[in-house]
This record gives sequence, C-alpha cells and structure tokens, in this order.
Amino acid sequence: MFNNFQATDRWTKKMVHCIYQAQIVAIATRHADAVDVKFLVDGRPVWVALPLPAWVEYKQRTGKMITDPLAVEIAGHYLKTALTTGEGVGREMYSLTVQQTLQHLEAAVRELEGAPVAVQK
Repeated sequence: MFNNFQATDRWTKKMVHCIYQAQIVAIATRHADAVDVKFLVDGRPVWVALPLPAWVEYKQRTGKMITDPLAVEIAGHYLKTALTTGEGVGREMYSLTVQQTLQHLEAAVRELEGAPVAVQK
C-alpha cells in the first residue's frame, strides 16, 4: 500500500509518485541507531529514518515484531503524510522519533486492515 503510491504535494499541488527502493540499517552507514528506508519521489531519492528503539518498544507493548515490510509501510505512511501536509519541503532525509514511528505504524496498520483485498484472476 505504501511501497508504491501517489501523493499531492501541499505546496506545489503536483501529484508525485513514490516508490520504495531499499532499506539499510544505519548503524554502519551513518553511525545511527536507525533503519533507513529509501524511496524515489518522482525519481529523487528520499530517506525516512526509523529509530531502532521503536522495534524494542513495539515488541514490549504488543509482543509483535516490526518486520521489514511493515517498516516500509511505516516509512511510506510518514512520507505520504509529510508530502500532503507540506512538512520538510524538498528534504532528502526525514528522521522520526520513537513516538512518531509508533503513531505511523498504527495509522498504516489501520489503513492496511481497511484496504480491500485484491482478487487474483
């Protein structure tokens, strides 16, 4: 759902196409405790950094794990929200807090659960 989506940029009113491209554990690359999720926004690379402590907090609260596909959904939900609300215009990197990560996780799961199931032909 949030690995390939379109959103309307608040400031330009332009429809942009966002495609998930990669995940990198940022401990090695940026010496940060995060998972960086890369999207192409109309061909321009944009990274969403999700803090690793969110994985621990979510596990403690729910007993469930944040999987790689769920991390993409969280980051994609955040990115779509940022684009439509005009937050951080033109930024290449967005860094979320643990609280923001969990809020976008909950919102993404709600939207995924409400999404219609595709019928295979």
